[in-house]
Amino acid sequence: MKKFIITLCFLLACSVQAAKKPNIVYIISDDQAWTDYGFMGHPHIKTPHLDKLAGQSVLFERGYVPTALCRPSLATLATGHFAHRHGVTGNDPSPKYAARGSDLNNQRRAKLISYLDKFDTLPELLAERGYLSHQSGKWWEGSYKHGGFTHGMTRGFPEPRGRHGDDGLKIGREGMEPIEKFVDHAVAQKKPFFLWYGVFLPHTPHNPPERLLKKYKEQGHPISVAKYYACCEWFDETCGQLIDILEKRNLRDDTLIVYVTDNGWIQNPKRNGYAPRSKQTPYEGGVRTPIMFSWPNGGLDPAKRSELVSSIDLFPTALAAAGARIPNDVPGLNLLENLRKKQPIKRKGIFGESLAHDIADIKNPEASLLFRWRIEGKWKLLLTYDGEVNRYQSTHPRTEKRPQLFDLSKDPHEKTNLAKKHPEIVADLAAKIATWWPLKERKVITKFE
Repeated sequence: MKKFIITLCFLLACSVQAAKKPNIVYIISDDQAWTDYGFMGHPHIKTPHLDKLAGQSVLFERGYVPTALCRPSLATLATGHFAHRHGVTGNDPSPKYAARGSDLNNQRRAKLISYLDKFDTLPELLAERGYLSHQSGKWWEGSYKHGGFTHGMTRGFPEPRGRHGDDGLKIGREGMEPIEKFVDHAVAQKKPFFLWYGVFLPHTPHNPPERLLKKYKEQGHPISVAKYYACCEWFDETCGQLIDILEKRNLRDDTLIVYVTDNGWIQNPKRNGYAPRSKQTPYEGGVRTPIMFSWPNGGLDPAKRSELVSSIDLFPTALAAAGARIPNDVPGLNLLENLRKKQPIKRKGIFGESLAHDIADIKNPEASLLFRWRIEGKWKLLLTYDGEVNRYQSTHPRTEKRPQLFDLSKDPHEKTNLAKKHPEIVADLAAKIATWWPLKERKVITKFE
């Protein structure tokens, strides 16, 4: 009888724990390579706080974002949809068709922001479950309220400096007080909360504290590299401060922390800026990121996993953790039970797209389409298209017009194109890409020969 009572109490406790809505925190790095962490083996960059978080997480070392550009990548996190579906395919309307700051340009910018209205955003869906939410850091889609956040920092377009974050960009770089105040407010209201920490780090300007810069300069790195490395460590420090806010209030164990980068970055050693095959490109340097899920009381045992995971999966997974409604049309996978039961993820591969920074036609994503890609197992196929680039010609490398096929298990930096040797793999993956996003216009310039 005593054993039965103990077992019953245990089951009831588990039931209460499962029913309790976790706080949810998104930590979103800005412009950081998938290699640039201690836990990913970087020989120089120190990230002790993220290393600790990785050790407390289900860590997917082969995480990806579908689009290697911040605005469409962040819109995917907010809506759960690919860029060609949510419509925010680039950062800005092309100045070729309307001068920046003109009435027409502003009308196009406002139209892009309005695309968010077609979807139930993550904060809106969490609000249905009683969540308060706070936006800080980078945010392109108008005011934080437009994204469905109950609290936030960004005033947004058309306010001054409203292009991509205005006041929100101060978080981390100028302290964590707005987040701390919000957390205290949510606790006082006895409400679960969602934090969007889209900090503007290690993004340029690379102006880290001198104490950090000195460390990397003394290692003999070029100054542009030393500044970037120091900003990576500065970002890590702010993550430690964020987690400390949770721990001091005894909230950490009941909080799901999700980590992802908006897009990659490879620092140019010769000047301030990024190297080729980096940000804005579909190569690993642009789209790969570690993805972490940490929830001590949520049944997620820390582990390193090698399956393919996309940022498209974060939306349904976070909603599932909150017991919230998941829209039927989102393409990502709800990974929650896979995380809890250590089950393999049932998918063969993932898709992605690369579209120009400057949007040629805000009503037609194909007008700015540069690449589509699929990763399946060790194979990665890139297909190239003739979409319009406008500015940033050098950061949209399309020198190879034919299909590009890489064996990522042997060639993670994509130096050897194996498409000619494996035409059957090219054909198979290309057919899957065509089914994933059927194009209305023929823009492919990658005929295999």
